[in-house]
Amino acid sequence: MAIPRIRIAKDKAELVQALVDFNGATGPFQTYADVMVFAAALGAKFQKRVPLGIISKEPAPISLEIFISRGYDALIKLLAIAETKDPKILSAYRLEAEAQRVEIFEEYANGGLEMLRDELRGAVDYSDRLLLILSNERFQEDSTDEEFDLSRFLSI
Repeated sequence: MAIPRIRIAKDKAELVQALVDFNGATGPFQTYADVMVFAAALGAKFQKRVPLGIISKEPAPISLEIFISRGYDALIKLLAIAETKDPKILSAYRLEAEAQRVEIFEEYANGGLEMLRDELRGAVDYSDRLLLILSNERFQEDSTDEEFDLSRFLSI
């Protein structure tokens, strides 16, 4: 039984490589796995799940063991259960469940990378731009869809 690998879409490979602090690049992430997890979380937050299409040869698909060793398997499982609403997807005994979890994670990561590509276009320093994106999300005011109710100010 082969251990599954997390694949990266060919059209996002250059971005993933640029986001890693390796081989002359000064990206904000230490590993490709870190980039993929961040992108998957971003994709999930904005419900952007995009099929991979053509798979990148470089960077090569990343072993699921790397994600497990870094504690990222919890996110992979959470995304799968949230997407399918089926607890059987967490089964360690069903190979198709593991393949489905990996596919869901890859597609959310691909969606997140698509968003990052658009947000980071033209940026000189990805770290600064990512910090701005995160700060914007953190300090974004809670907007309500309800109309403002003036009746609470009336004395009846």
